[in-house]
Amino acid sequence: MMGRFSAFSRYARRCVARAGVIFCQYPAYARLMRLHRPIGIWLLLWPTLWGLWIASHGQPMEKLLIIFVIGTIVMRSAGCIVNDFADRSVDPYVKRTSDRPLATGEVSSHEAFIVFAGLLIVALSLVLTLNRFTQILSVIGLAITVIYPFTKRFISTPQFMLGIAFAWGVPMAFAAHLGEVPRVGWLLFLGAIVWGVIYDTEYAMADREEDLKIGVRSIAILFGDLDKMLLWTLQVIFFGTLVLVGKGEDLGFWYFGGLGAAGFFALYQQYLIKDRDSERCFRAFMSNSALGACIFVGMALDYLFHN
Repeated sequence: MMGRFSAFSRYARRCVARAGVIFCQYPAYARLMRLHRPIGIWLLLWPTLWGLWIASHGQPMEKLLIIFVIGTIVMRSAGCIVNDFADRSVDPYVKRTSDRPLATGEVSSHEAFIVFAGLLIVALSLVLTLNRFTQILSVIGLAITVIYPFTKRFISTPQFMLGIAFAWGVPMAFAAHLGEVPRVGWLLFLGAIVWGVIYDTEYAMADREEDLKIGVRSIAILFGDLDKMLLWTLQVIFFGTLVLVGKGEDLGFWYFGGLGAAGFFALYQQYLIKDRDSERCFRAFMSNSALGACIFVGMALDYLFHN
């Protein structure tokens, strides 16, 4: 058994070293992992930080904070590779994705797999330092990450799958801190899923015309003229869920002040999407990073001053 583990360790180190050399030699790999567009990192990180702060009552362990921040960057990068591999035949026909390395041929599928494998090894090294329950959740999260990009071909609501993928850090944060996911953790998880559906629907609204041409499915296409009403409804559910989280955790002025600031960005998004202009819908999507930051800052300040 030890011999097999040693052999695996040597193989893992060689894979990481090879991925490192490839990354340094070819800047296209940074674009493959979308490191030049960190919006996805923030959208994945904010719910994870919400979970860490609530699970620890505002005092997350330094070790866990470092692991989850690095893990977020690594898994978002891996997710981008899977997504681009799944979309490599359609990305060339979408204006905003036509310059992606797999779409242009700058990076081959084989090279992308090597980088993906290297990222998974890094993620594995991080998760092995956590408890068993968190490790089990991480395997489920990886499966969701791999499956999501392909759902756009088969179901009309792939945004729900993305919402689950981007919210998965919430139960993992609670599991890492507490060894379990309490009721408030699942409630926050639900809110984060709804938020993911909101911003990915805004993203889909920006690509609606091109998605229709190439046969990609989305909630924006499914709901048609009811898309704005759907987003209003989801935003009410999202903020209602966060209010329940705040009440349940006895959070106060700072937290609800953060929700108020986040509500401003939600209203701003409704203003941007009112004419369904592609560029303005994309701006609405991008503004979600600030929305998530407002919630986190309010939460962190509340634990700092209120408790």
